Amino acid sequence: MNALLTNPFKERLRKGEVQIGLWLSSTTAYMAEIAATSGYDWLLIDGEHAPNTIQDLYHQLQAVAPYASQPVIRPVEGSKPLIKQVLDIGAQTLLIPMVDTADQARQVVSATRYPPYGERGVGASVARAARWGRIENYMAQVNDSLCLLVQVESKTALDNLDEILDVEGIDGVFIGPADLSASLGYPDNAGHPEVQRIIETSIRRIRAAGKAAGFLAVAPDMAQQCLAWGANFVAVGVDTMLYSDALDQRLAMFKSGKNGPRVKGSY
Repeated sequence: MNALLTNPFKERLRKGEVQIGLWLSSTTAYMAEIAATSGYDWLLIDGEHAPNTIQDLYHQLQAVAPYASQPVIRPVEGSKPLIKQVLDIGAQTLLIPMVDTADQARQVVSATRYPPYGERGVGASVARAARWGRIENYMAQVNDSLCLLVQVESKTALDNLDEILDVEGIDGVFIGPADLSASLGYPDNAGHPEVQRIIETSIRRIRAAGKAAGFLAVAPDMAQQCLAWGANFVAVGVDTMLYSDALDQRLAMFKSGKNGPRVKGSY
């Protein structure tokens, strides 16, 4: 396989290795490159809740490319045209939000694969992914290097989790704590004991099925708990939240009445 198509993130997940990540919501290549120099194993570039355009995602992929941190792109949704665009700009690992059924998971898999294995549109000769046609036999090689993660974040998705895990081509399942807790009747309360129980059970089910299990935890103790339950790709913070916390802490040193970072709910 061409060296440009290797996917260390996928290979480490396959081996069951733990990978610590950071969520990027700041939408700039400058901030993405700063994060890439910190040494996180992976960086989630968010297109769902951050105002990233396709060109913004492209520039952030370019910014982190020289570094060891592996980029993961979360598009705003899992439609075939959008997945095609994100793959063409060079994304190798995708996190697709709001996957509730096995049929949805199969459609996402199909959107990421070239025929005859799927329905990804052919246009490699004009795409960064194939370095504008300079990667020989790109279409024959790329399916094996793609890493596809789906996000389970509703009661419906939990009810269908076993069927989703059976879908060939899904490398990992990510538990979305904020939407999941809301779907279960505990909005903005992912720390509720019942939500925590379901998160633990789900992580263990995912790993028992031979898939990677992922989570975003903005509280360090929750991140450690998810790792103890078996999650093996865990984001331990969000860049914009860390930035705002640092600003609050610095201001509190110099202005009376400022008490440091505010308490923040689930992402």
